[in-house]
Amino acid sequence: MPSQLVCRPEQDLPAAVLAISGTLDRITGDALGAAIRRSLSVQPSRVILDVTRLRIGDPLALPALGEVVCRAEEFPAVPIVVCGADPATRAALAAEPGCAALELADGPPRSLAGARAEPDPPAVRARLRPVPEACRQVRHLVTQACAGWQRSDVTATAALVATELVANVVRHARTSMDFTLRLRGHRLIVAVRDRDRRMPRALDPGLTDVGGRGLCLIRDLTETWGVLPVSDGKVVWSRLSAGAAA
Repeated sequence: MPSQLVCRPEQDLPAAVLAISGTLDRITGDALGAAIRRSLSVQPSRVILDVTRLRIGDPLALPALGEVVCRAEEFPAVPIVVCGADPATRAALAAEPGCAALELADGPPRSLAGARAEPDPPAVRARLRPVPEACRQVRHLVTQACAGWQRSDVTATAALVATELVANVVRHARTSMDFTLRLRGHRLIVAVRDRDRRMPRALDPGLTDVGGRGLCLIRDLTETWGVLPVSDGKVVWSRLSAGAAA
């Protein structure tokens, strides 16, 4: 009989709560990874995994979870908290090197979701349509946010990066998009989620080529960038140094 794993989102923001039940093995491990990536894609303050009803049928499935955890440390840089783990699950997680960054907590997930150990990082969110006007809208949002956060020294770069990410959706994905600008410490994270599962790639255009320079520009202007695939699309993100408040 095939294994079954159910991943039920119970809350997205400000903290994402994902209730997991069933058996985790090498067959269902991909489903768990996809569910966690989906929770990460909305960039919550934390992701809480309720594993009260989870059984680890095969520890060899845990590297898939560890891969998601490692990617989450880079983007969106939010903690993943596991609650309700029994002793066997705790032992299995502790034995998997990739899961070392997971936080283990006691108590019901709702109380953990409501806890505020520290303030949420400042963020601006907007849903945009795939029209050229979206580029102007996102430049205005970034300019206002950087001014409010006293990071005017990176306004021009952040606005250019955001415009390129949005323009790529307008030109290629042609779906509605969710834009997020978040300040985490001394870094700005710019992210755009669309509903197109095709993955972008940075080209190396020649001098006479008309297009293909958007992601190259983002790569050159930022510390790093990447793509978080989700079941109904993707999140393309970039991170740049914002320095200290002016």
